[in-house]
Amino acid sequence: MTGKRQGIRIAVIVEGNTEKAFKGVLLRFLETKLPGKLPKLDFKPSQGRVPKEERLQKDVERHLKNYAAVIALTDVYTGSNDFETAEDAKQKMRTWVGEERRFYPHAAQYEFEAWLLPYWEQIKTLAKTDKTKPSGKPEDVNHGKPPSKHIAEAYRTGQRNEVYDKVLDAPRVLKDQDLTIAVEACPELKAFVNTILALCDGEPIQ
Repeated sequence: MTGKRQGIRIAVIVEGNTEKAFKGVLLRFLETKLPGKLPKLDFKPSQGRVPKEERLQKDVERHLKNYAAVIALTDVYTGSNDFETAEDAKQKMRTWVGEERRFYPHAAQYEFEAWLLPYWEQIKTLAKTDKTKPSGKPEDVNHGKPPSKHIAEAYRTGQRNEVYDKVLDAPRVLKDQDLTIAVEACPELKAFVNTILALCDGEPIQ
């Protein structure tokens, strides 16, 4: 990853439109870290889950015809038992794709909504609830009761008595938020961001 690269194109394979909604806040954050070198990030929703095995390999090969690098971002909690941890997910995706140096596997531990938990005050405001934030680190909220269920409960038990809609409500939670807060609280998010920074010759976040 040497040499100055400005505006490189990176494809990001994600599960669906929830993660795609993350793009805006991510770009605002990257603008502060990559002046003059902001990449073009194209999020590629997979409509359910990031593909696996041969299909993932073929998707990566296809995207690499038009992009300098491909990142795959999956949840650990996919509704199946494919992955045990974020590290397990990354290792399996690497195995499926093979020795392609331009491919970078990443995983949300345990799901994308873990990265929303640091903004619990915003969730409380939107849901009009006084529900307590889940204890522990955001990425330690696991399979037994994943982050999305905590958020859904906040919406359901709030004054509005609403159903949490990932596609609509995730952007509302993230609107005008500082991604630094989640990056510092979530090591897997930090790793994902650092991959992008490294591809653009930026300084990694320690």
